[in-house]
Amino acid sequence: MTTRRDILQLLGASAGAGLMAAALPGWAAAPVTAAGLTSQRPAPGKRRFTSEAVERQLRTVKAGIADPKLAWLFENCYPNTLDTTVEIGTLNGKPDTFVITGDIDAMWLRDSSAQVHPYIPLARGDKALRRMFHGLIQRQAACIRIDPYANAFLPDPHGQRLKWAVSDDTEMKPGVGERKWEVDSLCYPIRLAHAYWQATGDTAPFDDDWRAAMALVVRTFREQQRKDGPGPYRFQRPSPIPTESQFLDGYGNPTRPNGMIHSMFRPSDDACLYPLFVPANLFAVTVLRQLAQMSAAIHHDADFAAQCRALADEVEQATRKAGLQRDADGSTHWAYEVDGYGNQLFMDDANAPGLLSLAYLGCVDRDDPVYQRTRALAWSPRNPYFFQGTAAQGIGGPHEGLRMIWPMAIILYAFTSDDDAQIRQCLQWLKTTDNGTGFMHEAFDQDDPSHFTRAWFAWANTLFGELVVHLHQTRPQLLRA
Repeated sequence: MTTRRDILQLLGASAGAGLMAAALPGWAAAPVTAAGLTSQRPAPGKRRFTSEAVERQLRTVKAGIADPKLAWLFENCYPNTLDTTVEIGTLNGKPDTFVITGDIDAMWLRDSSAQVHPYIPLARGDKALRRMFHGLIQRQAACIRIDPYANAFLPDPHGQRLKWAVSDDTEMKPGVGERKWEVDSLCYPIRLAHAYWQATGDTAPFDDDWRAAMALVVRTFREQQRKDGPGPYRFQRPSPIPTESQFLDGYGNPTRPNGMIHSMFRPSDDACLYPLFVPANLFAVTVLRQLAQMSAAIHHDADFAAQCRALADEVEQATRKAGLQRDADGSTHWAYEVDGYGNQLFMDDANAPGLLSLAYLGCVDRDDPVYQRTRALAWSPRNPYFFQGTAAQGIGGPHEGLRMIWPMAIILYAFTSDDDAQIRQCLQWLKTTDNGTGFMHEAFDQDDPSHFTRAWFAWANTLFGELVVHLHQTRPQLLRA
């Protein structure tokens, strides 16, 4: 199967403005010039999904942005998920929504949840948007029931496996695109469901099939506490890239089980060095409590709600005991990964959940001193994947290698900041590193933004849009300057 990513790679990922127009049918083909910034959205008739509420929000926020380049980026990025990645249909007689990542024709549980999250506040007043969310919540539940250990799924259960996963040594099931076990893959659908329920009061998506999927989530988290052995999951991949496979016959490096949940891969889809991944465990604590709230309020299932709360308390206690690092001066901060034997790794990766994004995801209070120290260390040379160049500074990760800064990290740094000057600097970096395309990318070289990866990465685009909407609501003066 030739994916859109294959097409983009053939065209060259740094072709600049007009790349999407060349690669994607229906994309607005007008080039960007210094004199005028032309919309890079698909023509209206070619957009995959349209929400009147989102279009109104776009017009309102754009009118409050003084900088033409920033306004142009917002116009292109904010609706990008709806414009290009959403497919609406029905599945087993129920609403169905399939959301691809952009240049890969598959749905990641993490990415699809994050891609649509910025539109949740608008769903109450937009029937079509509620239907889209209903379908995605149902599709994610169906995917989890296929395999709770998988991170990515195919639109057609009988379709071809993703080309890089063809030789994977793991138990692949029909409909699974990739089977990298990542704790956050099961966290994000709960975050999405809870936020949707809180915003709309709509309980229609949370039927018996959804409840069955949530029971599988809790069962899988408990399996991966590994109190009774390694559990049923293992994964290896023939690859020259070490982070694409796992150690020790696919079960990961040794751990001493301590109540934390094991994760074989990070949200970047790179292998964990130590399988007790701290940010994902803190994320799991947060969503388990959200799931308990939903189960009690919607289904009046006190027993399952109690199970969720008990597991959350256990994982939180274990993570606080093993996941905090202490420096020579006595100050503490969160580690990135640990193994239960006392070994701890400090770094951060641009993907969420990571240490930087803990406050954004609601896992910690943004004013918490431990988080503030962790955030500062992650955005410093203490983090081996923090890069400083002439184009920008920010966090990257092993996935794209040294020197490669992820716009997602810059966006999350701004999201978690209360410093106007810091936020302005982030906006400036984001505004000047798009290489004239009008979109965010996966990563760009610290000194040369024309060297970038993934011209069509919907999560980064809509996350940028979410940041601008957030600033319009909380710090409008930063956009008017």
